Amino acid sequence: MTMNIFLGLMIPFFGTAAGAACVLFMRNNMQTLLQKILLGFASGVMVAASVWSLLIPAIDMSQGYGKWAFVPAASGFAFGIAFLYGLDKLIPHLHLGGKKPEGLKSGLTRNAMLSLAVTLHNIPEGMAVGVVFAGVLSGSHEITTAAAYALATGIAIQNFPEGAIISMPVRSERTGKARAFLYGLLSGIVEPIAAFFTILITGTIEKALPFLLAFAAGAMLFVVVEELIPEASGDGDSDGATLGFAAGFLIMMILDVALS
Repeated sequence: MTMNIFLGLMIPFFGTAAGAACVLFMRNNMQTLLQKILLGFASGVMVAASVWSLLIPAIDMSQGYGKWAFVPAASGFAFGIAFLYGLDKLIPHLHLGGKKPEGLKSGLTRNAMLSLAVTLHNIPEGMAVGVVFAGVLSGSHEITTAAAYALATGIAIQNFPEGAIISMPVRSERTGKARAFLYGLLSGIVEPIAAFFTILITGTIEKALPFLLAFAAGAMLFVVVEELIPEASGDGDSDGATLGFAAGFLIMMILDVALS
C-alpha cells in the first residue's frame, strides 16, 4: 500500500517532467495558439477535478451534519481561495506573457519568477492529490484508490503542457536547454512535497478530511480563474482556449466517473 501511495503522489510530477523535456527536442518556441489550447486544457482538467474529485466527495462525507452538510465544503472552499490569494500576494512571480511581476518585490531573475508562477499553480494540485490519497488511507467509502489514481493521472496530463509552457519560454530567454529543463522540473517537484505534507496533516486531523478536500478545490479554482484563464485568452482570441478547456474538462470527468 505504501509503495502504491508513493507512486500515486509522484504521477503528477512525472507529467511535469515529461512536458519540461520537450525543450530538449523542440527547436522553436511554442506557437501562441498551441499555448492557449494547452492552458485552456489545464483549466478544464482542474475545474473538473475540483468538482468531481474534491467538492462532491467533501459534501458526501458531511451528510451526518444534516441541513448543515454544506458547512465543511463551503468553509474549506473559502479558506482555499483565501490561502492562494495570500500566496499570490506574497510570492514574487511573473505570469507567462506578463511584463510586471506580482507578489513582493525581489531581485529574482525573469526565469526564476516564471518558474515560481508555475510552482504557485502546483501547490494546490499537490494538496489535492495528497488529500484524496489521505482519504484512501483513512478507509473512506467516498474515495476509492481508483478515484485517487484518476485524479493523479488527470493532473499529470494537464502538467505535461504546463511543464512545456514553463521550459520553452525559459529557453527563449537564451538559456541552455538543460537549464531550461531543470527550471521546468523544479517547478513540479513542489507537488509531491505538498501532497506528502497534506497526508501528514490529514492523518493528524482525520475528521477534517471534507474541509481539506474543499480547501484544495478552492485553491485550484483560484489558480484557474486568477491566472490560467486570463493567460489563455489574453489577446481576446479565446477560441483555442475554450476548446482546450472543453477537452480537459471532458477527459477529467470521464476519468473520475469511469474509475470511481
